[in-house]
Amino acid sequence: MNKDFPSSKFERGKIIAKTGIKVGTNYAQRYLKKKVSKSDKEADKQFHSKNAQAVFKEFTKLRGTALKIAQGMSMDQGFLPDEFADVMSQAQYSVPPINKALIRSIIKKELGAYPEQIFEHFEPEAFAAASIGQVHKATLKDGRVAAIKIQYPNVRETIDSDLSLAKTLAKRIVKKGSDIDPYFNEVKDTLLEETDYEREGNQIELFRERFDSFNIEIPEWIEEYSTGKVLCMTFLEGRHLGEFLKEDPSQEQRNHFGQLLWDFFHEQIQDKDYVHADTHPGNFLFTRDERLGVVDFGCVKKFPERFFNNYLKLLPSHLAEDEETIRELYIRLKVINPDTDKPKKEQMYFDFARNYGMTFALPYKEDSFDFGDAEYEQTIRHYTREAPLSNEPRGSEHFIYTTRVHLGLYNLLMKMGAVIDTRKSKEILSEMLD
Repeated sequence: MNKDFPSSKFERGKIIAKTGIKVGTNYAQRYLKKKVSKSDKEADKQFHSKNAQAVFKEFTKLRGTALKIAQGMSMDQGFLPDEFADVMSQAQYSVPPINKALIRSIIKKELGAYPEQIFEHFEPEAFAAASIGQVHKATLKDGRVAAIKIQYPNVRETIDSDLSLAKTLAKRIVKKGSDIDPYFNEVKDTLLEETDYEREGNQIELFRERFDSFNIEIPEWIEEYSTGKVLCMTFLEGRHLGEFLKEDPSQEQRNHFGQLLWDFFHEQIQDKDYVHADTHPGNFLFTRDERLGVVDFGCVKKFPERFFNNYLKLLPSHLAEDEETIRELYIRLKVINPDTDKPKKEQMYFDFARNYGMTFALPYKEDSFDFGDAEYEQTIRHYTREAPLSNEPRGSEHFIYTTRVHLGLYNLLMKMGAVIDTRKSKEILSEMLD
């Protein structure tokens, strides 16, 4: 067993089961205690944080698929306690690295020599580590400063076993006869793509070409020092969101970078091509020359045209409050079932989805929108908390990543408190749907 990365189904299943039992027991005991005594808000926060730390500690051992789940938790907007989201945000770029000897052996195997023989200088300490790999700073022989992303051993091999375990658990929860395979296949295919660093290198070049004339900075792929498991790219200087906010930036700075994020998102939609589908704080840098740095192009998606068109049509339909068209789109996107034998239940889903959609459409109603509005953030959190619970899968499998992109963008802008000019984005969407 590799202590840095347990890769067998048995080893990983044992860690997941142990974590689930421990945290489940903690919450059950907490529930009983609260039934006989008053709730203490500060104690509740500490309790949630402690349990989140326990989950994160175990998921860190597993890395891979498990930490991808943790990244998803970090973008939560109300379903989990805030303390969980705060702790899980560490999964974006600050996972404890694997040992230096193993890194040297991976580079030797992939590039044919040890790092000190290949590079002018190689930092043995990783400056970022996340779910699938960790990143080291290096200087090439030609003087360029590079970021070397090194994939953890056996990550690709663990995807099947992790998702197989998750599917087994899901089948115990979902309604009998529900088809959950499309959802798991979508996640599996995407994770497999993320472990192909040559594919990611090509995506880096594609996005560099697409956004060359924008105020966006994207690293350059250095192919000669890259393989399927080692990715070499030029190093970008900048601060992640947390560091940026600690500097107490002015409202003007917040608006500037928020606008770049907003425009980057809408320009991608306009192209109807690949979309950067990993919209979390670890993948964006705020540079000193006021450009938006975009890194990590492992998770990029090209959505099927029919799904994407229907998804985009949701916005103008919600803005127009056209209930008939909204309902038709929800049927096409598998959000509601027109053949149900429980119309009241289906109406409940429709009402919730429509109102949630109206909330997401609000930024487009005026020419500018303040994402720092506390009431707006509370409204989004409210809908996340009040989502109708169901053991029946809802919506197209492609919602997994469109939601990740859209909710991730709003989450970033709300944290920044940015005021956004929406005029150009409205023009883009209008032209696309004419």
